[in-house]
Amino acid sequence: MKYFTVTLLPDAGGVHPVDRMLASRSDVEREALLHVNAFNDGTGVMVYRIRGRYRAIADALDAHEELVSSDLLYEENDAFHLYVHLRPGEPAGSLMMLFQRYALMVDTPIAFTERDGLRTTLIGSHEMLRRAVAEMPDSVSISVEGVGRYVPDDLHIRSRLTTRQLEVVETAVEMGYYAVPRRTTHEEIARRLGCAPSTVNEHLRKAESRVLSQLRR
Repeated sequence: MKYFTVTLLPDAGGVHPVDRMLASRSDVEREALLHVNAFNDGTGVMVYRIRGRYRAIADALDAHEELVSSDLLYEENDAFHLYVHLRPGEPAGSLMMLFQRYALMVDTPIAFTERDGLRTTLIGSHEMLRRAVAEMPDSVSISVEGVGRYVPDDLHIRSRLTTRQLEVVETAVEMGYYAVPRRTTHEEIARRLGCAPSTVNEHLRKAESRVLSQLRR
């Protein structure tokens, strides 16, 4: 078995009309898809991790004609988990059919990039992965970022972090935050990235938590 780590970039800015609505909002930010599934009737389920407040999008969700149902699963401070049951929509439908045709597993979480792309890891035989990549819908651009042998106990640590968390961690490493002795601060990293020191602190803490939690085996 092999894995391909890929970034999918839908031309329309989202993989489904509901997803595009969420992407267009300035008051929330999609961080990751924690779960995806498709059913025989063409509908599908996605569970999001979203930065922001649920009440900012509650009315828009209720009014969306492509939504079967939704539920707030968890909310704390400025983030929440959202369950959505969706009517058939593109290119999500074509992508799920493609993955099913070639018996591919989709590793989660699926991280959203700053350009409305989705970064994920597809798992299957090398030939099936190659065919799936070649048959991507025309409305979806794909970039293959990594290829390797899939091991069930492999941590795939990078795939556990969001794109923004990876950017902050990589900048911190480059600037010597993890050197001994430490050569930089949250403030200096924030200036490099153009954000607040508190944002750097939050991203580093969450990234460190996710990485360390994978070691409890």
